[in-house]
Parts: sequence; C-alpha cells; structure tokens
Amino acid sequence: MTELSANSELYAGGHVEHFDPVSNKMGFWLFLFTEVLLFGMLFLAFAIYLCDFPANFKHCSGTLNVPLGGTNTLILLTSSLTMALAIQFLQRGMKAGSIFLMILTIACAVGFCVIKYFEWTHKFELGIYPNSEALNNFIPSIFHHAPTSTLGSAPRGDNLFFGLYYTMTGFHAFHVLVGSILILLAIIFVARGKVHKDRLSFIENAGLFWHLVDLVWIFLFPLFYLIG
Repeated sequence: MTELSANSELYAGGHVEHFDPVSNKMGFWLFLFTEVLLFGMLFLAFAIYLCDFPANFKHCSGTLNVPLGGTNTLILLTSSLTMALAIQFLQRGMKAGSIFLMILTIACAVGFCVIKYFEWTHKFELGIYPNSEALNNFIPSIFHHAPTSTLGSAPRGDNLFFGLYYTMTGFHAFHVLVGSILILLAIIFVARGKVHKDRLSFIENAGLFWHLVDLVWIFLFPLFYLIG
C-alpha cells in the first residue's frame, strides 16, 4: 500500500496507523501560501519606498557586496538541486544516496549563513545599520562619493533601505534555519525508515519549503544588490 491512496492504513507496532498524504500535502501548501503572502507584503513595502527614495536606494545598494550575494545565490540554487535529487533518490529506494544529498543541502545552508554573517558583520563594523550615526549624519564616502544633492532625505531614505535589508534578509535567514531543521528531521526519519519510497510526504514537504526559501532569495538578490 502506497501514498497514492488518499487514506492509507499502515500497520506499526501491532496497531493501525491512519495516514492521509493528500490532506498532509494540501495543508502544507496552504502554509506555504501564507509564507508567500508574508514575503509579498515585504516586497510591496520595498517597492513603495523605492519609488519614494529611488536615489537613496540605488546608492545604498551600491554598498552591498555583489560577489558575496551572487555566491549565496549559486549556493542556494545548488541546494535546490541536491534537495530535488534527494527526493528522486528516495523514490527509487536509494536511501543512502538520498541521505547524502540532504546532508549536502544542509552544508549549502550553513555556507549561506556563514557568508551572510560576514556580510552583516562587515556592515556593522562600518556603522551601516538603521539609525546609526553614519547614516543619520550621512557620510557620502560610504556611498562612493555620491553627490548629496542627488539624494532626497538622505538619513530617512538610507535608514529605510537598510531597515528593509536587515529585516528581509534576516527573516529569510531564519527561514533557511527552519528549512535546515526540517531537512535534518527528514534525514533522521529516512534513516529510521519512517520516511521511505512509499511514504514521501515529509521529505516532499521539506523540499517544497526549501524551494520557497530559494525562490525568495532569487527575488531578494536583484532587489537589494543589483539596483545600484
């Protein structure tokens, strides 16, 4: 008996365990929809303030490290591939291969967070964070000597940009952490035989969550790093 049936009954430990994969997946898709709405509101806020302070946002974007942001993009795209392959391997009954690929996915997540940590640390060392003295007093040197006359309300526009930057990338990093925990649980469940080729819902849901995390970053990267 497989997950193809809407209401499966699995025998475990001498008793009947009810399992409904269809409801399981539908519930998770609804959860992902709320996540899309949440990030969508943040993207809408960014678009509104970008229209209000276009020059400020472009010059602040120029202070971000594009090579590091691009590296993180490649890392997350690679992690999406390894996670998708992990599910494919398990569907074919290749348990060890699936576990190995999920470990690689978590390794990519760790690499992403390490790079983001160094990015944030460097910005804080330069005093570039919301309501910092550097931003409130407007130091043109951190914006590649951009003419002050081209920028609107410099402190307000700059604070809004970096407020959104730290909020949105921080919230995304939190989702990377949550996704890593889900994948770690999937590894444990696969190793113990609780998730297998006839019962894939958990690993598939973990994969869906991870792909959403990657998709959000694909939008975050050009919005913050490339508009400048």
